[in-house]
Amino acid sequence: MYPVFFHLGPILFPAYGVMAAAGVVVALMLVLRTARMAGIAPNQMWNLCIVALFTALVGSRLLLVAANWTVLRSHPAWLLGLAMIHHPLLAATGAVFAGVAGLLYALRQHMPLADVADAMAAPLSLGLACEQLGALLAGSGYGTETTVRWAVLYTSPLAARWSGTPLGVSVHPVQAYAAVAFLTIAIALLVWMPLRRQHGDVAGLWLVTTGAAVYFTELWRDHEGRGSLLGGMLDGPQLAAVLLVLLGALLLRSRPAAILADEPVTSEAAHG
Repeated sequence: MYPVFFHLGPILFPAYGVMAAAGVVVALMLVLRTARMAGIAPNQMWNLCIVALFTALVGSRLLLVAANWTVLRSHPAWLLGLAMIHHPLLAATGAVFAGVAGLLYALRQHMPLADVADAMAAPLSLGLACEQLGALLAGSGYGTETTVRWAVLYTSPLAARWSGTPLGVSVHPVQAYAAVAFLTIAIALLVWMPLRRQHGDVAGLWLVTTGAAVYFTELWRDHEGRGSLLGGMLDGPQLAAVLLVLLGALLLRSRPAAILADEPVTSEAAHG
């Protein structure tokens, strides 16, 4: 595939980074709309997202530096290559940092947590769809070997260097499977948003459907570096997926206090 989109002199623009950045942009644009639909001031949601993104980026990279400090002391120039590293544990760490930062910001600003989660659901799915397309181009999170007609074949040494992608082997385009699943989830949640019956419904559906998407797409991913649990029955992302589904089911339970009021959203809340 194409791990590098283009070069600008000595500077290269990796496909994964470009697509991940595009995912952030489209998610931020969409969150301004979903915030209004959830009755939250868009500027507050924008600020929350920026805080969460910055914290995730800095926190995950600092963890990566700490984990490789011994090597980096001997080869400081390798710091420039940290942005090329993609790993499920690194992504999970970034998600935790982002979640904690977003939660603290929402609490400090007295934002309704269930509505914040509802507003974030569809944009997150859209961003993940873009990220998975970048992973497909870069060879990150590659699939298992297969003979299906739509298999992909990686030949770039950069894919092997950055993501450990096997070269010259036909593999499932599992990242495309995941991208389609996340895009479908984003569209479904946008349709459901005006129909939600209680605060947190959209977030609950996001947790359940995203957990299911992650669990089933892992069946076609190579398990190298993804951990093994219960004698190989589950890998790390699949365990996280099961927890997401359980948390989503808990959030979707009937909660009388969370039933939406019939009053329309005020103009001040809708326009921020």
